Amino acid sequence: MARRQRRVRGRRSGGAASIVLGSLLLVLAAVVGGGFAYLKLTTPAPPKLEAGTLCPVDGPRSITVVLVDASDDLPEAGRQEVLTRLADIADTLPQYGRLELRVLSPDVRGGLVKFDRCNPGDGSTVDALTGNRQMAQKRWADGFKAPLQAALLAEFSPAKAEVSPIMETIQAIAIDRFTGRAAETIPKRLVIVSDMIEHERAYSQYRGDLSYDRFRASPAYRQYRTDLGGATVDIEYVQRTKPPIDGRAHMAFWQAWVHDNDGIWGAAEKLQGVN
Repeated sequence: MARRQRRVRGRRSGGAASIVLGSLLLVLAAVVGGGFAYLKLTTPAPPKLEAGTLCPVDGPRSITVVLVDASDDLPEAGRQEVLTRLADIADTLPQYGRLELRVLSPDVRGGLVKFDRCNPGDGSTVDALTGNRQMAQKRWADGFKAPLQAALLAEFSPAKAEVSPIMETIQAIAIDRFTGRAAETIPKRLVIVSDMIEHERAYSQYRGDLSYDRFRASPAYRQYRTDLGGATVDIEYVQRTKPPIDGRAHMAFWQAWVHDNDGIWGAAEKLQGVN
């Protein structure tokens, strides 16, 4: 009789342990599920992107425009330096920042657009629990990095022209990219790769001095008045020996022009090699 009672107690103890263990597993599952749900709820959803540009449909988070003046050959050392610097710009572009590459052309308002995409992110910040890191990496490599590399390698052939409308081109870029409510509150940057020799009918730096007063007295001053909207302007300066130009005075002119047109002067870096 006693042996039979012990067996009953044993069965009851085993059943109770199973119930406790099951309850603990249910609680653990609820905690894990709740934590995952909380993570999903508190992690900001990535913005919806345009298929063509990979930019957020509500606008990019920053804008960087690179304008390359290919009116004359770049020295080989300078060309390689430009490629390196532009690659650095792309690599440090903020996620969802827009990068546009244009080539100066007297026949095209604002220059020829050769690349225009947003950086969708390389996947390094994607949480493995809430996103697909592999898909993000592929989108970045195929949709952003590869097309940019192709554009950089293809767009440095010279395009000879009788005029060099640098101011007019910058004016068009500012209208396209730096004005309006959407662009007002985001970082804006213009990088110009050029000898910066403005040459048009209304004003030319091939003749006369480089003083800003001479420019201010010309018809070009009002004609090319520009609102840069607080954009930072950096110049990758190609030094020319023909005609000989005082580089220091030349950059002082452009610094005055940028400030006078509501821009922020960033830096002027002389490229290696001269023509």
